[in-house]
Amino acid sequence: MQSFTIAYSQSDLFGKLIIWSLVMLSILCWIVLSYKIWQAKEVRKISLRFQQLVLANKEQLLSLEAEKFLHSTHRKIPHPFAQIFLVLKEKTVETLNKKIFFLEQTQSTKQTEVYLSPSDLELLEQHVSTTISTQYKVLERHLFILSTIVTLAPFLGLLGTVWGILVTFSDLQTGGSIGSNTAILGGLSTALSTTVLGLIIAIPALISYNYLRNNLKAFSSDMEDFLYSLMSVLELQYRKVDLG
Repeated sequence: MQSFTIAYSQSDLFGKLIIWSLVMLSILCWIVLSYKIWQAKEVRKISLRFQQLVLANKEQLLSLEAEKFLHSTHRKIPHPFAQIFLVLKEKTVETLNKKIFFLEQTQSTKQTEVYLSPSDLELLEQHVSTTISTQYKVLERHLFILSTIVTLAPFLGLLGTVWGILVTFSDLQTGGSIGSNTAILGGLSTALSTTVLGLIIAIPALISYNYLRNNLKAFSSDMEDFLYSLMSVLELQYRKVDLG
């Protein structure tokens, strides 16, 4: 830490600006990283809790009120499983109500028992798949900051390195032999410190970005599995059995 302080004190205005830019980039990196890790853990926690709630009430799936669950958690945390369930419930109820309406219009006796055809189930699955894509984008939000830092931090460090060497040679040309050692040490200190800072920032950002991306891909598969489990329950309850 002392070497960075010395390098900062020996830098010119532009060198100090580069160092400050790297420091601010590091702070931004850790803020985004901490938030996204916290968000990922909370989303998994509430998703598991909601999945257990749905499995416990799968016999009355369409009567389950998931809105209460949405209001009981932190407003900044996305609710992918609850959103998937709500959209599927809404579209299923809408489809069943339409079938009941047409049956009442076309038949003299009121038939309240309706079924979901294979085409209905396929349409519901396709519709909810768009919800999964939307929730994926919500969870992916702000990850671009980490990928930008991974690229930007080493380039800022390289800029500081080139600038430090440039200042060193410039001082050697104009300062003669009296301050040559100080000029060389000061310029090289600035050059090397910015390179180290850039790598210190970029390496954790790269590791965390890859971790969060892989975690998000795994959670995307969990959302699809949750949808398939809901579709299986609906198919068992509302698909007409062919007795031959």
